[in-house]
Amino acid sequence: MKETANYTLYHPRWYRKRVSTYWWTRQWKYLKFILRELSSLSVAYFVFLMLYMLHTLSQGPRSYAEFQEWLRSPSMIVINLISFVFVIYHTITWFNLTPRAMPLRMGGKRLPDWMIAAPNYVVWIIVSVVIAWFLLGGN
Repeated sequence: MKETANYTLYHPRWYRKRVSTYWWTRQWKYLKFILRELSSLSVAYFVFLMLYMLHTLSQGPRSYAEFQEWLRSPSMIVINLISFVFVIYHTITWFNLTPRAMPLRMGGKRLPDWMIAAPNYVVWIIVSVVIAWFLLGGN
């Protein structure tokens, strides 16, 4: 006689330990990960701000002057400073992740992480210096 399993309509619930919503605050590496992911919102904010600036430029000098006055308000200065810090953090963590995303090999050996990340920093510094030179009225 063939024995069949007895099935029920309802499956018993498995025990699952409750996890706090803020589980990621307990370890520094998880907190850094979440902050890096959240920092992408600051990047998106600056993209939106630049697009809005272009829109106000297309509306004429008065509209652009009002936009600039709005950016000079204390609340916008604080928001932009906080966003700028997050964008810098996002950039640094992104550059540091480059060796993991793009492991390079030369002569059958993997290049050290610093040799992959360093060119990013060098280009960043060069571009920043060139932009600063133009903005500060370089000849």
